[in-house]
Amino acid sequence: MYGITDLKVGVVFEYEGEPYVVLESQHSKMGRGGAVLKSKIKNLISGVIISKTFRGGEKFSPVAIAREKAQFLYAEGENYYFMDQENYEQLSLGRAFIGAASKYLLEGDIYQLQLFGDRAIAIDLPIKMDFTVTEAEKGLKGDTASGATKTVRIETGMTLGVPLFIKKGDRIRIDTRDGSYVERAK
Repeated sequence: MYGITDLKVGVVFEYEGEPYVVLESQHSKMGRGGAVLKSKIKNLISGVIISKTFRGGEKFSPVAIAREKAQFLYAEGENYYFMDQENYEQLSLGRAFIGAASKYLLEGDIYQLQLFGDRAIAIDLPIKMDFTVTEAEKGLKGDTASGATKTVRIETGMTLGVPLFIKKGDRIRIDTRDGSYVERAK
């Protein structure tokens, strides 16, 4: 069991029967009143973020988050289809669930899903992923000292700014946390 002193940023716990993750926490002791924890927590199923104050004596259960590998098959309308790599069952996840991760999903690639019970609650993307540039503007010759960038489109349809020397067909590495160019991939 967790007490309020265990609820630090990043800890996943069960609250009102659902999994939550701590986004912010501020522990304080009020004279005779006892300890309190002011926090922001995010429901891992609905995605709702709430501010909550917990009292000193409250207890919380840790949450067991399972991880399973699943192959991304295809997207159709608002749904994204994956196949479990162990039992070969297909599961459908909505666009609201996928969120920003949709910019990085490549058909046929294997991703790790986080599960709470039998319900998928998140996708673990690698921090850096490699993609092929499918469209690129022409860069100006000799304009390398200014650190100028141009816009390119990658195979998933996402656009981003890259250095002028990147051209169509190049493989580039992207940071999935913020969608920024990292380097040319080998």
